[in-house]
Amino acid sequence: MNTESMLDELLRLLEKAGVEVRTEQMGGGGGGVCSVKGKNIVFLDSQGNMRERAAVCAKALAKAVDVEKVYMKPEVRQFVEHESKRND
Repeated sequence: MNTESMLDELLRLLEKAGVEVRTEQMGGGGGGVCSVKGKNIVFLDSQGNMRERAAVCAKALAKAVDVEKVYMKPEVRQFVEHESKRND
């Protein structure tokens, strides 16, 4: 699965989980996830590369849902598990 397909699938899963995703110019850092009034919001850096944005989405998904209870394509699940364990 290429990076663009991975990002598209992660965005679809976040939307399905009710996580708001906002795309903003942030200077190329990739973005991040935060919680506001109990709601998870993902900020994606439109100037960041696709790999960084996919990593942000993977970490956000791991925080938002129990990944063991959500169907994901095997490549996506592996990526989410890998990224959720990374400490950037």
